[in-house]
Amino acid sequence: MRHVLVTGGAGFIGSHFVKRIIKAEDVVRVTVLDALTYAGRIENLGTAFLSDKLRFVQGDVQDAAAVDELMSSGPTAVVHFAAESHVDRSYGAADGFLSTNVLGTQVLVRAAHRHGVEKFVHVSTDEVYGPLLRGEATEEAPLRPTVPYAVSKAAGDLVALGAHSTLGLPLCVTRSSNNYGPNQYPEKIIPFFVTRLLRGMTVTLHDRGQHVRNWLHVEDNCAGIEAVLRKGEPGEVYNLGGGADLSCKELTGYLLALCGATWDAVGYIPDRPANDARYAIDWTKARDQLGYRPQHRLDDGLAETAEWYRRNVDRWAPLMTDSRTVVPAARPARVPLELPRGH
Repeated sequence: MRHVLVTGGAGFIGSHFVKRIIKAEDVVRVTVLDALTYAGRIENLGTAFLSDKLRFVQGDVQDAAAVDELMSSGPTAVVHFAAESHVDRSYGAADGFLSTNVLGTQVLVRAAHRHGVEKFVHVSTDEVYGPLLRGEATEEAPLRPTVPYAVSKAAGDLVALGAHSTLGLPLCVTRSSNNYGPNQYPEKIIPFFVTRLLRGMTVTLHDRGQHVRNWLHVEDNCAGIEAVLRKGEPGEVYNLGGGADLSCKELTGYLLALCGATWDAVGYIPDRPANDARYAIDWTKARDQLGYRPQHRLDDGLAETAEWYRRNVDRWAPLMTDSRTVVPAARPARVPLELPRGH
């Protein structure tokens, strides 16, 4: 695993993975390809950005010429995080989600096949299984996505798996439950609620806050992805779960306590369309075949996360407008930016 290409490596999960894999003794080069849209930030990479092992390229996974050039530089492995991922945004921007998550994946797998990549890991989500009122989805469960984001990810999964079956690309898919942790862009529920509560503001829950999600620390997900990269069987899907199942209201209770707020700060709004009642996955396969076992307790992980936002106001406060809403930074011009090793 000499040279790893990480797409979306300046995003939340991708940057945590880069900081992890760059420490591996058998990795001599990590190339990050990221479009630096609103949620991708170089600051997320921390000191890894200064490593002699790192090469950073600003670019879009849909740019076939740029992707082909990167693949020709000799990566032995690809880990594909790059995606549009926010459910609420997907309702009004489904075209963009489909373009990035489906066509971008197609560009990558084709280029990886042409250049003989030895291992490709496509990173996905438990939301592709759709809602489950009871039980847990195994990797063999049918895909029944409901919201545009999950639909685009399910389609991307099929494109990726099709590249294995038709082209022989040595590819695996991971599907994780909801991730949380430090330096997540404050549009997802945990950082959004924490940053508002720390400012003495209110937060709102859909309906009665009854929707259940499994919460997995980002570092546990990245450990699982590395295990799949190193030991996963080509053509296989691996669920990565094992955090804690909480309703949104139960999660809010944790966050209120951590931020020194009370239930007076919580309001309720009508539910959004297709707000899936519950997601749940069975991660026995990854545990038994790869030795995957999450290490972070929810109470410790949430406390660490809240403390990060308390101590790093400069990282998220500029994203808040006077109306107290999170807004995307201006999208950079589509001009490739490459920073050489040792910059």
